[in-house]
Amino acid sequence: MKEEKVILVDSEDKPIGTLPKMEAHEKGVLHRAFSVFILNQKGELMLQQRAHHKYHSPGLWTNTCCSHQREGEQNIEAGMRRLDEEMGFSVTLEELFSFIYKAPFDNGLTEHELDHVMLGHYEEVPQINTEEVAEWKWMSLIDIEADIAINPDEYTVWFKIIFERFFNHIKAIK
Repeated sequence: MKEEKVILVDSEDKPIGTLPKMEAHEKGVLHRAFSVFILNQKGELMLQQRAHHKYHSPGLWTNTCCSHQREGEQNIEAGMRRLDEEMGFSVTLEELFSFIYKAPFDNGLTEHELDHVMLGHYEEVPQINTEEVAEWKWMSLIDIEADIAINPDEYTVWFKIIFERFFNHIKAIK
């Protein structure tokens, strides 16, 4: 299987090249990414637990899905593709904001991403891809915030960073 490449970007999100995904994470270079957050009518967020065989952050809870754009792929298009691949459904997504973060992992890899955060709405039961996702659940934003404070090691490092920004954004528009 051919290794996926990530799009290297500058701080203004201008593409400056590509690298194989693993190499980009080994070197900790800035690349484009996206994070999808799906809410239901109750305002609960669909969380996924990463598959237990993942090479980093296995078994940890995180946002509905996230990944990297492919060359020539628009942000929303990439988010919709990955949402279908991981969670088995499609919805309309809107891009809320983007920001840069850097987060090292215990295994020596580093996420250094210009992350495009997207929002969608869904009410049904997802058809999860068990190669990617172990479990899923709905959880209120307030309960997630409280649980991260009590059990931070149960969540991915990037989700803890992104969730705070996402929750503040949602509170600001209400």
